Amino acid sequence: MTPTEYPTAWDHPPTRRAFVEHLILLVLRLVGWFAVWIGLLAVLVVFLSPGFTPLFVPLLGYATFRAVLQLAYIRPSIYIQRVLWQYPWQFLSDVPRGRNRHPLVEENEMWLELPNPEEPGERIPLLFLSGMRTFWWMRRFGTARTKPELKAEIEPLWFAGDPRFIAVIAASRRKGEAPKRLHLLYQRTATGRRGIEPTDWNASPAALERARRSGAHVPDAVRPHSHPH
Repeated sequence: MTPTEYPTAWDHPPTRRAFVEHLILLVLRLVGWFAVWIGLLAVLVVFLSPGFTPLFVPLLGYATFRAVLQLAYIRPSIYIQRVLWQYPWQFLSDVPRGRNRHPLVEENEMWLELPNPEEPGERIPLLFLSGMRTFWWMRRFGTARTKPELKAEIEPLWFAGDPRFIAVIAASRRKGEAPKRLHLLYQRTATGRRGIEPTDWNASPAALERARRSGAHVPDAVRPHSHPH
């Protein structure tokens, strides 16, 4: 079976392995930066005089920042798994995308433009609202100066989710047999943040329930068609 033939992305064995590798790298980075912090402190206290403290403060601060950053990746990783549990993979080619502000949104963020699953004629911008680990994607999103071999690394694009609410994208490895670089995308209206009302995008009750199980905040009942932009 090809990756797109499985009922959900999680049913695809290489995807499960990719997610486990994703978690292992997260834990290793977290432990590594804590080890660096402890090592720097030990060197300062055991081997050096207090006069070296000003030199070590920036290093300790940076190690602390990187360790905390790894902790911040835990929550998106949980949502990545929830999305993979609910949606199958799709392979998307020639997806409209850009690095700068999409004309239909206020945020100046990288974006993908995808069809509404229930109204294919309608295009939905899905933004990279989280700045975590986006540099790899930014280099491949394409400008006139982007190398073709970099653009080719995300063609086709692995996509699982609903662009109206929440989704996971990935690049290919092993000649398209497995995903890599699992990355969470979501609509701001699906975050559940205070002051941001969820929208249903005229989605069916089944689509709303599926998005809810994936971790998106959606209306409890279907409302008239509305847009978050």
